[in-house]
Amino acid sequence: MTWQDRFSIAGKVALVTGASSGIGAEIARVFSQAGAKVIATGQSVERLDALAIETGCATIPADIATVEQCNTLIAKAHALHDTVDILVNSAGIAVVGPVLDFDPADWDRTMAINLRAPFLLSKGVAPGMIAAGAGKIINISSQTGVIALPDHAAYASSKGGLNALTKSLMTELAPHNIQVNAICPTVVMTDMGREIWSPPQKSGPMIAATPLGRFGEPVEIADMALYLASPASDLVNGALMMIEGGYSSV
Repeated sequence: MTWQDRFSIAGKVALVTGASSGIGAEIARVFSQAGAKVIATGQSVERLDALAIETGCATIPADIATVEQCNTLIAKAHALHDTVDILVNSAGIAVVGPVLDFDPADWDRTMAINLRAPFLLSKGVAPGMIAAGAGKIINISSQTGVIALPDHAAYASSKGGLNALTKSLMTELAPHNIQVNAICPTVVMTDMGREIWSPPQKSGPMIAATPLGRFGEPVEIADMALYLASPASDLVNGALMMIEGGYSSV
C-alpha cells in the first residue's frame, strides 16, 4: 500500500453531523475532495443545499437534539448506503454563562446535542461497521473537555462526557477493527467561535496563554479528521487529539 493509499478515503461512506456550518461543513468539504461519499446532516436546509451544490454530497436535514431524529437519520443514511464507514459527530452547541445564572433547559439541550446524539448515532452505525470488520468514529470534542474555562460548565461537561464516551466506545469496538477517537480543538474561528470569542477582552487572555498565539481555523480540524478517517491512523484508538496550539502543555 502506497502512502497515498494509506491516507485515502476514496469511496468510503462518511456521515457528518453539524455539516450545515462551521467545522462540520469544512469536514464535509475536505472529505468530498478526498473522494468520500459524504452524507451531510444539519438543521439548515438552505445551507445543506448550498453544500450539496458545492461538493456533490448527499444531505439529510435533521435536528439531532431528539432521540427520534437521531434514529430517523440513521435509517435514512442506511437507505442511501448499506453501511456507514466513517461517522463524524461534529454537531454541537455552546451556551455559555455563569453556573448560578444558567438555565437548566440550556443544560439539557447542550447534553442532548453534544453528548446523547453522538452516543445514539455511534450505536446506530456500529452494527454495520462490525459486520464490515472496519470503521471509523470521530468525535469533535473540545479542549474544554480536558481543561477548565469559566462560564463553560455545560459545554465543558458535555465535551468531557464525549471524551469519556470516546474511550468507552473504543474498548467495545476495537476488537472489531473500529477506531474511535476525539479531536479536542482550541477556539475555532467559525461563526459560533467568532460570536463568543471576538471581544478582545475575552480572546486576549486566551490567545496570550496559547504558545502558538492564535486560535484555529476549520480546515485545520478537518485535516485532522481526514487523517483519523484514513487507514494511516489505524493504530490510533481512544485518543484525544489536542489541537490547541500548546495551550494544555504549559
